[in-house]
Amino acid sequence: MAKVAFLGLGVMGFPMAGFLAKNGHEVTVFNRTRAKSDAWVTKHGGKAADTPKAAAQGATFVFSCVGDDPDLRAIAVGADGAFEGMAAGSIYIDHTTASADIARELFAAAARKGIHFIDAPVSGGQAGAENGTLTVMCGGEAGPFETARPVISHFAKAVTLLGPAGAGQLTKMVNQICIAGLVQGLAEAINFGVKAGLDMKQVLDVIGKGAAQSWQMDNRGKTMVDDKFDFGFAVDWMRKDLRITLAEAKKNGAPLPATEVINGYYGEVQKMGGGRWDTSSLIRRLQKK
Repeated sequence: MAKVAFLGLGVMGFPMAGFLAKNGHEVTVFNRTRAKSDAWVTKHGGKAADTPKAAAQGATFVFSCVGDDPDLRAIAVGADGAFEGMAAGSIYIDHTTASADIARELFAAAARKGIHFIDAPVSGGQAGAENGTLTVMCGGEAGPFETARPVISHFAKAVTLLGPAGAGQLTKMVNQICIAGLVQGLAEAINFGVKAGLDMKQVLDVIGKGAAQSWQMDNRGKTMVDDKFDFGFAVDWMRKDLRITLAEAKKNGAPLPATEVINGYYGEVQKMGGGRWDTSSLIRRLQKK
């Protein structure tokens, strides 16, 4: 069992850190809103720290899951950042969905201090975090990855090293491109079926046994029919992810015509007041609800 720190206790980080505590690790948490840290300690034990640096002191593994590049940079290398509290040889594992550039930047900054950095964005949403079944996509060096993998596996069903620093973030971008297209296709299909007078729950049961099957269909299809979107991964976060993805595509020359259009559709959903709705709410812009 190890001494670990977890920075960022949102809908993902709170349960992820909980799995570390449940598996016997000594966990110190940090969150910008102290009330969340206190709530986590009340539920799981461990300790709360007032700064990322204080949380990271003495930790073999430091985990983070925050919002975007600036948030990550602030907790890692900002004033009282985690890197200042980490000992040589310790490992920082970041689960934020951020840019590949920030991953490479922090990998280099960590190396200068004799510590290791792994970019490790996740897929599986809030349910995956709560059930300990996330898929983790990693970039970094093989040695530190193999050391960290058993600890990461406490809240994951799959943990894979995909290449050097930034490879995890690039893989998450591929993931989000796929999801955007799948959700838009599912939204159009369900809306079409409803307009055609079909029992769409029955239709989904049938086509879900064939080539159209997907995680999105299995887990979001019927809730889309029921017009329920109060769960899962929020539109605001998907737009952040697609912004990062489209910026990367401009740099590497990969055309993303469908993704760019769907990103605009998510912008329409935000204007409808749906920033915190689940990403499957794309169907609402078709139904004009």
